[in-house]
Amino acid sequence: MQSILITGSKGQLGSEIQFLSHQFNQFNFIFTDINELDITDKNALNLFFSQNKPQWIINCAAYTAVDKAEDDRDMADKINFEAVENLAKMASEYHAILVHISTDYVFDGMHYRPYTEFDSENPKSAYGCTKLEGEEAVQQFATEYLIIRTSWLYSVFGNNFVKTMLRLGKERSKLNVVFDQIGTPTNARDLANAILHIIQKATENESFFKKGLYHYSNEGLCSWYDFAKEIMDYAKLSCQVEPILSADYPAKAPRPYFSVLDKSKVKKTFDIKIPHWKDSLLLCLNELV
Repeated sequence: MQSILITGSKGQLGSEIQFLSHQFNQFNFIFTDINELDITDKNALNLFFSQNKPQWIINCAAYTAVDKAEDDRDMADKINFEAVENLAKMASEYHAILVHISTDYVFDGMHYRPYTEFDSENPKSAYGCTKLEGEEAVQQFATEYLIIRTSWLYSVFGNNFVKTMLRLGKERSKLNVVFDQIGTPTNARDLANAILHIIQKATENESFFKKGLYHYSNEGLCSWYDFAKEIMDYAKLSCQVEPILSADYPAKAPRPYFSVLDKSKVKKTFDIKIPHWKDSLLLCLNELV
């Protein structure tokens, strides 16, 4: 039985993997968070890997406080880069495959078309810069790996935009939401399911696995305003959503204006079907509302 180590297992994606894990009982799942395994601690990692020897690592751990990272760059760097380098080296030493989760924030968002894996990165925030450094560490030190960039992640677990909108929609009569940032909401359960199916197929047929960089989000695109409207409408909340410009909602870290990801590569390589963002949102809201 192959073992899969999940780091950051209490976050949105890690929690969704845990939720789905019973469907993949051919694997031994090892769920860890900082209390069980501090991936910034090289000695702790060495001891853990020598005792457990996982065949797969899904790194869901990340510093994701985008605005806070502008003032806390050292901590963002420690988690998004240094810890990832530690995992990449461990994966290589113990012949494990590392699945690392990255972000659309590695791009500047100035494109007019969906970003492919071949487009040049140009992060504009400390968060985006540290996540790009993490990607580069994986490519440099891990022998076998998948880097999966995703965007606008939400889930029934953890804190996220969907839950915030539901809460504020009940508390307020009106909300202002930016309409000039375009991307794709991604249900973390869809991403978790895709990752686990890739691992399942790769263990059944080694030639199925193709290491490299991939993009995964739900299909379609929208603005944050459209996303919020869809949430309010489905939940039948009377809160009025007003569109505003990013300039009218100042944030410490700049956000990409257009960060839609092209998923052609992951769909073709791993024969993955990806749901539309509205369909996946409804499934999530059915559990929350």
